[in-house]
Amino acid sequence: QLQLVESGGGLVQPGESLRLSCAASGSTLDDYIIGWFRQAPGKEREGVACISRSDGITTYADSVKGRFTISRDSAKNTEYLEMNSLKPEDTAVYYCAAVMGPMHYCSNSKADYDYWGLGTQVTVSS
Repeated sequence: QLQLVESGGGLVQPGESLRLSCAASGSTLDDYIIGWFRQAPGKEREGVACISRSDGITTYADSVKGRFTISRDSAKNTEYLEMNSLKPEDTAVYYCAAVMGPMHYCSNSKADYDYWGLGTQVTVSS
């Protein structure tokens, strides 16, 4: 059974950076499509970024394109979300998620994912 644990959240000022980690256990992340999602208070959980199983195909939400980067370290069985130029509207609980799926595909739809971490809080405020 795949288990996911997020870390790296915190309180930062606008314009600063954070790197979130999603550590996997129980299975190999290379077998899964990985997505990062976020949920702000009173809002729906939304997809931020995803990465395919093998060839590193990525998709980003328009709101984070050019600022966030998703990556995979297979040796560490860990996914990362590098977040730069953070804005107050990026404040949310961030979740990583996983699903076994086709090789050259990823999705930013929460309905497509089977495994979820418990989340890590990111707060951007001056």
